[in-house]
Amino acid sequence: MEHHKNQPSTVILVTGARGQIGTELVAALRKVYGRKQVIATDLHDAAAIPDQQRPYHQLNVLDKDDLESLVVTYGVTQIYHLAATLSAKGEEAPLKAWHLNMQSLLNILEVAKDHKLDKVFWPSSIAVFGPSTARKISPQDALLDPQTVYGISKEAGEQWCAYYREHYGLDVRSLRYPGLISYSAPAGGGTTDYAVAIFHEALQNGSYECYLNPDTALPMMYMDDAVRATLELMNAPKEALKERGAYNIGALSFTPAELAIALKMHIPDFTISYNADKRQSIANSWPAGVDDAVARHDWNWQPEYDLTAMTKDMFDHLEPVYKNSNAATMS
Repeated sequence: MEHHKNQPSTVILVTGARGQIGTELVAALRKVYGRKQVIATDLHDAAAIPDQQRPYHQLNVLDKDDLESLVVTYGVTQIYHLAATLSAKGEEAPLKAWHLNMQSLLNILEVAKDHKLDKVFWPSSIAVFGPSTARKISPQDALLDPQTVYGISKEAGEQWCAYYREHYGLDVRSLRYPGLISYSAPAGGGTTDYAVAIFHEALQNGSYECYLNPDTALPMMYMDDAVRATLELMNAPKEALKERGAYNIGALSFTPAELAIALKMHIPDFTISYNADKRQSIANSWPAGVDDAVARHDWNWQPEYDLTAMTKDMFDHLEPVYKNSNAATMS
């Protein structure tokens, strides 16, 4: 993606910029809009951030005044709000997770409304689905009955985004992200994180103990596809977007056993064992796949990575890292 010279007035603020999605989304946005046009924010101390990753500000998204000050100072026109507590982590401290996920979104929506921002992006999740959802393939208009505080906050968030769109004309756009797989940042405490951890453990130890059962199929997506989907949704003409809540987007659906087979193509001696924990019950409440026909129709969504391509790309990026670290340890 080259820099668009006709977009000098777009200034984007990203919350949760140091997380799994934020790390790669900020880089992609800066390729399109230029580094100085994308303000990264997170809880990390700004002093520790290298120059090439700036502009960066330490921001607690629960501090509305601080958020508003950044929007005014930089003349922000769009916000990508990624800061959140994820599913498995959220269950450890439900009220804290609810407060962070909901109050931060309301702060973003209020500031965006008051300062007449062009667009807001906020991610929803497959966590909005529950036992009443079709187990095999969840339709776009599925009954939402989330079983985690994370999912409850995402369902409520979809409603709040729709409310601000309908009552204040705020252009808020949203995707129901499946489990996301990437090599550039650690996963953040979600139920689908085994699909990231398994690569690191395979390269480090040659084995992995999975906290889900071998036949647990879940919707997944490679981060490259997720970032591209986000940018494509945000660049789609407003009149094309008919969905009131958040769009289902699909790419991959696989089980831990199927991922292990794909891994063995690269590490033939790799072994996997299974010891299901409380995350299994969360996974059991989610569908194995999603129907994303509406996204394909409204803004031409099309995934690029299948299981084989995703596994190869993860290895291409992670294998050299572990080879180098092993060499350093031995020297």
